[in-house]
Amino acid sequence: MRITVIMMVLLNIQLQAQEFKKPVKFKNTVKVLNMGTFHMGYTPDANTTEFDEHDQRNIDQVHKIAQSIAEFKPTVILVESLPERNSEVQKNYKDYVDNPEMKFKNPSELELLAFEVGRLAGTERIYGIDYKEGYNYRIAEKINDNYGIETYKKYFSILDSLEKQFPEEEMSVLQKLQMSNNPIYKDMLLNINADILTHISTEGNAEGADEAAKFYHRNLVMYSNLNQIKLGEDDRVFILMGATHTAFFDMWIERSPKYEIINTSNYLK
Repeated sequence: MRITVIMMVLLNIQLQAQEFKKPVKFKNTVKVLNMGTFHMGYTPDANTTEFDEHDQRNIDQVHKIAQSIAEFKPTVILVESLPERNSEVQKNYKDYVDNPEMKFKNPSELELLAFEVGRLAGTERIYGIDYKEGYNYRIAEKINDNYGIETYKKYFSILDSLEKQFPEEEMSVLQKLQMSNNPIYKDMLLNINADILTHISTEGNAEGADEAAKFYHRNLVMYSNLNQIKLGEDDRVFILMGATHTAFFDMWIERSPKYEIINTSNYLK
């Protein structure tokens, strides 16, 4: 009898452990392909990638990648554009679908990649979910005698070495996108843009954390903008943003009961 009770207890513990191996999800989830990109046109971001958006060879590489992504068959595309520009974006997208040979004066990943994915997949809905909020990502350089400056400098010294080992200027467009969607690389972007700042402070203050919180807030509002888009169970969402935003969204989509995140590596081959 005692052995039976012990076995039942152990079995119950094992079953409980199995139940919590995965996030809680609804029975029918919205599939999301959350893809990070380097900025293919002008950007005010601190980190930029050399890329000639008018070079036909670059455009051809981007369009080839778009063919693969289009196999996801997105019904909705979300991009790093302000919601107040939605009418303009939707008009430009419709014009592009009607005339794929049209040229844009200052194309970015929006026109070069998102529009082409949508055209190939027959996507009818495209929205911007961006939100602007300034923050001082160089707060460490502005504060004298802060507690974490050595940690900060040591970390960026390691990153400088890695950058020399893997020079982006020698990568193809596909390789750059593969790197942008590597989980370790995305964690690094979270550090660079936010988390490493939590080491920066003066006694009794949290100057770095205060600045990092602004960047977290920006991304939370962007995620809220996603959640304001009307989506049905049969919708398939392709999100294209700078890879740091993608890193934030990965965390939240993975935990959300509503969404199911799709592995981007399946579409970047």
